Formats: sequence, structure tokens, C-alpha cells
Amino acid sequence: MRTTVSLLSLTLAAALLAPAARAAEVIVFRGATVVPIAGAPIPKGTVVVEDGKIRSVGAVEAVAVPAGAKVVDLAGKVLLPGLVDTHSHLGGGDGADSSAPLQPDDRIMDAIDPRSDTFMKARSGGITTVNVMPGSGHLMSGQTVYLKLRRNPRTIDDLLTCRNPLTEICGGMKMANGTNSIKDAPFPGTRSKAAALVRSMFVKARQYRDKMQKAKGDPKKLPDRDLQMEALVEILDGRRQVHFHTHKAEDALTAIRLGKEFGFRPVLHHVSEAWKIPGELAAAGVPCSIITLDSPGGKLETVELRMENGAALEKAGVAVAYHTDDPITDSRLFLRSAAMGVRAGMSRQKALEALTLTGAKMLGLEKRVGSLEVGKDADLVVLSGDPFSVYTHVEQTWVEGKKVFDRADPADRKFATGGYEVYRGELFEEDLK
Repeated sequence: MRTTVSLLSLTLAAALLAPAARAAEVIVFRGATVVPIAGAPIPKGTVVVEDGKIRSVGAVEAVAVPAGAKVVDLAGKVLLPGLVDTHSHLGGGDGADSSAPLQPDDRIMDAIDPRSDTFMKARSGGITTVNVMPGSGHLMSGQTVYLKLRRNPRTIDDLLTCRNPLTEICGGMKMANGTNSIKDAPFPGTRSKAAALVRSMFVKARQYRDKMQKAKGDPKKLPDRDLQMEALVEILDGRRQVHFHTHKAEDALTAIRLGKEFGFRPVLHHVSEAWKIPGELAAAGVPCSIITLDSPGGKLETVELRMENGAALEKAGVAVAYHTDDPITDSRLFLRSAAMGVRAGMSRQKALEALTLTGAKMLGLEKRVGSLEVGKDADLVVLSGDPFSVYTHVEQTWVEGKKVFDRADPADRKFATGGYEVYRGELFEEDLK
């Protein structure tokens, strides 16, 4: 009996000393015009967030405020899902070097500064998910990385969309054709030679995969490990997405042919002359991530780019997203890219999807981001008004239920309104401590 009492006393003492279970953090965004993307806008809506996930979405009168929740009053505002930028160069990273035109083993992840102030530029534009790419000066310049723009990261791991980059695929593969990759040897000097080099490497990748499959895990039969071939086999197996920089119509069709020959479906990026071949793009079933260039200049390949690209692709039934290619266009003004598409004939709904859900699908992240739906990450953008009005500001940006940008905070506002010295981390260094 004495032993039983002693054990009971120890159990009670342990229970008293143990930390209380952490209460779930509940935030209610209430009163805004909620634009869920996956459904019709809700004029006076409510979004309930619990521990970084969306728990309910609906009209104010239909969604109860849980007891103890933090309520964010958004009356008169517009609430969108976090914007998805399918093509950017934030973070100061680089890719392949001048030693060869095809370097699929390079990883942009290994070169990004996660503390770069350029990420604040994107947050201030409402961007919450981004595909950071190496450059387009190679036929294959390396592996891209998909990032969530969480605030105050210490390492690149704090931004990754996957848990373990050593065992999971956290990005795509950057490929390119056209004039960017045409240079002196060892680079190709013509478009036809560029395609031939790509085809040759994929043939080697097929052979490498065949050897791996025949070995059936036997170390004595396995080929020597080849990082380049491993990355290409991930493409051949449909596990790594190809993001293909291309401008001219004939170059886009070359990219499609390469995909057909080797069994992958690329996401075509830029596609300046998409308006010339919308039917061919639709027949191939390739999604297109396009750009709005709103100032003159740039490479000769873009001379026939038209603002009507979005409308032409939408009419043909092609999945279309917009991207910034930052620093080519400014992440702070990403909404403007789709607004220009609407001005040129694109529907408002498809333009909004082009900033959110369609881009998420191109990255294979549509189950987590791109729309305000139950179970998805609580990535949100609070706008002062109509998403496509020149008078509208991004007021707040939230990632997984955490505020990562607040225009009302002077330290954050500088990133939304200041010049480029802000992103060099020099001008306001003292202010931001």
C-alpha cells in the first residue's frame, strides 16, 4: 500500500512539473473581401487560421470566432492567397560556370544567402512562395529551389519547402535555349547544336538509368555515382520539373520536341512569342510562365513580346502563370504584371490564378499553396483595395500564419518604398537593428 501511494505521489508530482501542452494559436482574419481563388469572392469574409493552417473560410455570419482567438479586423480590405512567383533570382545566388554548357549537378540552393534583404522585396510585394533559379546563360544551368519566404531565416533550410534536401526534391531544373546559351566553345555556336548537346546528355542519362535498374541494388553491378546523371534521371522519371527559358516561337517548339523525345513536360518560361503559336502550345499541354516587360529595351529575342500573351494563352486553354524574373521586373510590383494582362484582354479570374494557384501547380505545390482552402498553408496577402488597381498597396503578408511584412511598420515600409540601396543592406543598417 505504501509503495502504491509513493508511486501515485511521484506520478502527480511529475504531472505538476511537466510543461502544459501548448495551446493552438488561432488567428481570425475577419471582414475583408476574401478572394479564395478556388471559389467566388466573399464580400465580407472570414478566414480562420490554426497553427499555420487554414481551418475555415466563409462569410462573416457563417464562421464563428473560436474562443481565445486573435482577431485581425480587415474591414474594407481585400484578402488574397500568398502570391507564387514561378521564376526569380532573389538571394544573390549563382549557378553553373563557364566550364561546360550543361551542368545539371549545380544547385542554386548552395549559393543563396537566406538573409538577403532581396527577400524582403518579395514579401513587400505579397510573394510568399518563390522558385529561385540559376541563370539562363547555359543549356542547363542547374537545379532550382522552391522557397517559402518565412521571416528571419538563419540558414537556407529555414526557407525550403521540403524537410530534407538530401532525401527530397526541393526544386526543378533550369534549362534554356536561344541566344543566351550561344557562345564560344565549349558552348554551342548555333541553335541546332544546342539542341544536339541536350539530346546527347539525355541519351547518356537513359543509359545510366538502365544500368541502375539492371543492377537491382547490387553494389558490384551499380555504375559509379554520377551527380549529373542522377539529376537527369529524376527528370526522366518525372520527379523533377524542367523550367525552360525560351523566347522565340521556334525555340519554344524545340523545347517541346525535347520533352516529347525524352518523356518530360517542361514549364516554358517567358515565351515572348507565345501569341504566334497558342494552338501548338495547347496541343502539347505545356504550361507557360510568362513575364510582363513594362519598359523598353532588353534582348532582341523579346522584340515581338506582346501584352496579349496571357489572353492568347487563356483563349487557347493553356495553363498560364506570371513571374517576375526579379531583378528583371520588381517583386514589389508583381500584381501589376497580371493587371497588364487584364488590360490586354485576359480575364480577371485567370489573371488572379496566374499569380497564385496556376503557379503553385507548376511547382507541384498546389496542395499546400495558391488558394485559400481548408488544410492549406495560411499564406495570405492583405491589400488596401482591388488587386489590379494602381492605387492598391500590399499592407501585410503572412506565411504559415506568421506576419512577414507589415507596411505600417516603418522598418518594413522602407523595403516597399525605398530605392535599391535598401536591398544592399547598407543605407538603413542602423535603423533595422
